Amino acid sequence: MAEVAFYRDETLPFLEGKRCHKSDLAYQKHSHEEYSIGLIDEGETKAWCEGALWQVEAGRMISFPPHMLHACQPAEDMRWRYKMLFIQPEWFTYLDMPDIHKLNIPFLLEHDKNTVCRNLLNHTMRALSQKESSLEIETSLIELVQALVDKHEADVNHSPNHRWDKKYVNLIRAYIHEHYTDSITLDMLEKEAGISRYHLIRMFKRSMHLPPHAYQNLLRINHAKKELKHRRSIADIAIDSGYYDQSHFSKAFARIVGTTPHAYIISS
Repeated sequence: MAEVAFYRDETLPFLEGKRCHKSDLAYQKHSHEEYSIGLIDEGETKAWCEGALWQVEAGRMISFPPHMLHACQPAEDMRWRYKMLFIQPEWFTYLDMPDIHKLNIPFLLEHDKNTVCRNLLNHTMRALSQKESSLEIETSLIELVQALVDKHEADVNHSPNHRWDKKYVNLIRAYIHEHYTDSITLDMLEKEAGISRYHLIRMFKRSMHLPPHAYQNLLRINHAKKELKHRRSIADIAIDSGYYDQSHFSKAFARIVGTTPHAYIISS
């Protein structure tokens, strides 16, 4: 079995599964465009999430809303295995499920709710990886989402971050989103926001927990993941995503996704 494997069903383009058996794999600060739901199968990790640090042991579920910055550092000298589902946000709009907005809040599950969700995630991943019918996969996924939004008093909550509402951070973010494949300079951002680069970097990093260049890199990698699913040339995607060569792109991709672009393509 590959150390890092991805699972997809062409009839369910909004869903992707990931299984990792790579004990020395740590992730730097990053975010996903998808809603992500994970389960630690073996070992434990320190999970950083927008300024808070949590110890997550085997058997625990953890989830992150889209664009929530997070990172993990597995414990040393321990086997490390986990699985994760990535769900495109657009899919949730078709569910018409009460309280679906609660998915933006809980990210570390406890007690009975953790057990229920763990069983449902395992079922969904098993169906996806064994290429069961799309009906079974999506039904199991809906049951998992329903269990997640059912509030439990012991949930560890993450309060919504309203600091992004700040005028200057929003201006900088919007500019990076519009030009993330381009070569962006501090001079450009300084002119866009109308504040000095010193205050610009300080304010952006305080709100986003990343400097502007690292945030731009996240957008590039998330864009590349989408393009790789279309089986396009890796070299072409590297250029289109803003990298000057394929080697630089592959290293940046592996630091965030945990595997190379080539392995990401063939693991479906």
